[in-house]
Amino acid sequence: MADGTSLSLAKFTDAVNAAVKAAVQKHPKFKMDAPSAVAVSYLIRGIPVPESIVAHATVAETRAFAQEIASHLSSSPGIAAAAVRPTEAAIYSRGNHIIIGIPAAPDVLLER
Repeated sequence: MADGTSLSLAKFTDAVNAAVKAAVQKHPKFKMDAPSAVAVSYLIRGIPVPESIVAHATVAETRAFAQEIASHLSSSPGIAAAAVRPTEAAIYSRGNHIIIGIPAAPDVLLER
């Protein structure tokens, strides 16, 4: 198994903020402030989308917005290698709670 790759949380947060800003410009329906948190779980690394925005967006629009963020992150220097080049967006939804982002790195999902 390959050695782990470290990633600065500050740099990752900066990259997410830049990705959200760029995505909002292309998807004005998702006008939202820079995220104040990054959700980190076994399945997804992402940001919560305010319920007031999700209530007026379709699944396709939410997916397109998430994909825009993932695409932006995949081209961020230093982030792409550590995040295993996220090329596809991930969406977690439970009730009215939506988190959009990128899938967790595959080695996080390995049983040890």
